[in-house]
Amino acid sequence: MEAKAKVKYLRIGPRKARIVLDLVRSKSVQDAFDILTNCNKKAARMAEQLLKSAVANAKIKKMDEGSLYIADIRADGGPIMKRFMSRSMGRADRLLKRTSHLSITLEEKQTVEQAEAVESVAKKPAAKKTVAKKTAVKKTVKKPVKKTAAKAKK
Repeated sequence: MEAKAKVKYLRIGPRKARIVLDLVRSKSVQDAFDILTNCNKKAARMAEQLLKSAVANAKIKKMDEGSLYIADIRADGGPIMKRFMSRSMGRADRLLKRTSHLSITLEEKQTVEQAEAVESVAKKPAAKKTVAKKTAVKKTVKKPVKKTAAKAKK
């Protein structure tokens, strides 16, 4: 079972958010909280709130909080606000104010018994495939035809 959470239209660029999210990817929830609280970045505060929301969703689904880990976490680009900044001599430069959409998926770690049950189901014998033999086809090369004297006079 999995628990998901999303937050959209955050006023931070996705490249900056991915730096923080890469720190907690595939970690347990408790390790992720420790990393995010000690990380001195704006994206860390946003990711921490997202993680709290996902844990709350997992509690509603009756998942074991101690065995949760981050299965997937990503920062996708949102809409870009385009602004202009005035420069000298009547010019203007374009500013791109980027936004992000963060999403997280939490899953429970499998116990040894659960993993063995999944493996026993997956070990069903596969049906043998018959492979048809391909016969070799000889390619014939056509030789160029020489022009005769009659064709050359025309």
